[in-house]
Amino acid sequence: MGGTPTRRAFLKWTALGAGVILLPIGVGSGYLWAQASRGNVGRVVFASPLRIPPLASVSAGADGRRVIDLSVQEGRIQLRPGGVARTWGVNQAYLGPTIRIRRGETIAPRVRNLLPEPTSLHWHGMELPAASDGGPHERIAPGDIWEPVWRIDQHAATLWYHPHLHGTTKEHVYRGVAGLLLVDDDNDPGLPDEYGVDDIPVVVQDKKFTGDGALDLSGISFGGIDVVGMLGDEILVNGTWGPLLSIRRELTRLRVLNASNGRVYRFVFDDRRGFHVVGTDAGLLSHPIAAEEIQLSPGERAELVVRMRPGERIRLCSEPPDLTGSLIHEHFAGGDDRFEILQLDAAPELESSEPLPTALPSAPPVAVPAPGRELREFALGEFTINDRTIDMHRTDLVVETGSTEEWRVRNTTDTPHNFHIHNARFDILAIDGQAPAITGPKDTVYVRPGTRVDLRVHFGQHADPHTPYMYHCHVLAHEDAGMMGQFVIVDPGTAPPGTTDRGMHSTGGS
Repeated sequence: MGGTPTRRAFLKWTALGAGVILLPIGVGSGYLWAQASRGNVGRVVFASPLRIPPLASVSAGADGRRVIDLSVQEGRIQLRPGGVARTWGVNQAYLGPTIRIRRGETIAPRVRNLLPEPTSLHWHGMELPAASDGGPHERIAPGDIWEPVWRIDQHAATLWYHPHLHGTTKEHVYRGVAGLLLVDDDNDPGLPDEYGVDDIPVVVQDKKFTGDGALDLSGISFGGIDVVGMLGDEILVNGTWGPLLSIRRELTRLRVLNASNGRVYRFVFDDRRGFHVVGTDAGLLSHPIAAEEIQLSPGERAELVVRMRPGERIRLCSEPPDLTGSLIHEHFAGGDDRFEILQLDAAPELESSEPLPTALPSAPPVAVPAPGRELREFALGEFTINDRTIDMHRTDLVVETGSTEEWRVRNTTDTPHNFHIHNARFDILAIDGQAPAITGPKDTVYVRPGTRVDLRVHFGQHADPHTPYMYHCHVLAHEDAGMMGQFVIVDPGTAPPGTTDRGMHSTGGS
């Protein structure tokens, strides 16, 4: 993307050339600035077949339950040429199997913790009872088994699972405990759907490695120059370094998950070809939307359909993301970084695909809240929400079952944040008063520095006045630093005594 300088580059070099003091002048500041520039362009040989996570084995249990045995365990695996890494995974050395289930089924995971320390397993994006959510209250001690049970009752979507124990989430996810969770329903969308053939999981993570090929954990504790926690200079896709995907059909569906701790990606193809976005976090769109790029912050997902011709070779890349923070914050948060992610090689002859449908069976838009319901406001600070960090014994909000509410989330800092709500899906109404380019059901949203995001949120039907769900920044270093709040869902008119409802409120307006 040569030619005219970007706004970011213009501001950077103008500021530095004019002598504006952005960092203390000297060799040390120049070193720190250079050290914060990461990328892999031109350094990667794309020759390793993309690992496709196996589908989890599902067995029949009592009362028709679908039982899935999941062991969170230690492992050893070569993640990068040059050595073997000590890792964690689920049923395997690194990452976990893809869990695929259908709406209407009752799922009964049996989660065994074989790690040397406590963990948890959260079903990100799932609508389910609070006691089965796997948040920080569902602590699994070493050697213990956790057995949640719930009925799947939501539209088809690409979800995922990962640990959520307060204070250690970033390390457990970074070591490899994560996997996809796919929900199917009876509404055939007419999209590519043969898993591992034309329906491909793409779990993207950035890593740092030591010289002997081990995972570098030296910067996993928040601090230093990384304002969003540790950022890596290498990329893994499904745990594969230099991944190569062989394309067999004209259309391929990529289920892209940003499973990184703090990095934001702006995905494009190297030839700038267009693709279609068919799904976001919480399900399918109402129709495919043509795009040339899509940005995903940690925890966000997107389903992309790309068309290839026989014999073609293209690469999925990440251009510098639009973080829109201060010059320093943006640079140290990865705002100048470029990556090559995944190479796609089309066979000399391709099988034909069904035409991309013009309409998709999306979940209906979130309904307008009941008259008189107040607007909730959330101010994201450096590591706080509404000037508070998490207190595991405090209920911050009380929400009624099946209700819809409007939430306004403001990033009051120069630091990139995002926002995730458990047991809920939402529509993005506006970003700083402007409609988003791609609208679809979401559960996580990027909130740029100095920006306001307006959401219309639909909550699930599971009442439990004693067990909370979470809302939080999904930049994992921020989450572990306490950037979370808790809410309980109750039946209308049954708010439990002693609970508080401390979300900031207004009656509307801007």
